[in-house]
Amino acid sequence: MGNPDDELSIVYVDDDRITELNRTYLHREGPTNVISFPMQEGDFSHLSPRLLGDVVISVDTAFREAEAAQIPVTQRLTELLVHGVLHLYGYDHEREGSDAAAMEEKTRELLELLASPEQGGEP
Repeated sequence: MGNPDDELSIVYVDDDRITELNRTYLHREGPTNVISFPMQEGDFSHLSPRLLGDVVISVDTAFREAEAAQIPVTQRLTELLVHGVLHLYGYDHEREGSDAAAMEEKTRELLELLASPEQGGEP
């Protein structure tokens, strides 16, 4: 993303915990696969300008989705991490007027980069 000094935290949780976060912060019911909490927004964003935020991933949901898609769970976890990080950088596929296609293209680009042999991924 061109910002090698930026920081984020990655938290892996179960469905119960992500359901609680989803309800409390997004006012939605049930589990979801990933939630991002940006730290570059709001009154205190200036305190840590390199801190992007938190990406919270439900391992339970990732396992179910990987099984349904017949892909390795590590692949699904990587996809969810990339998705969550893109949200921290301002990409949004849900907001009205957002460009879901741009987010999808950037996701594809990053996943290909991560899979490249130069990055230690599979050839």
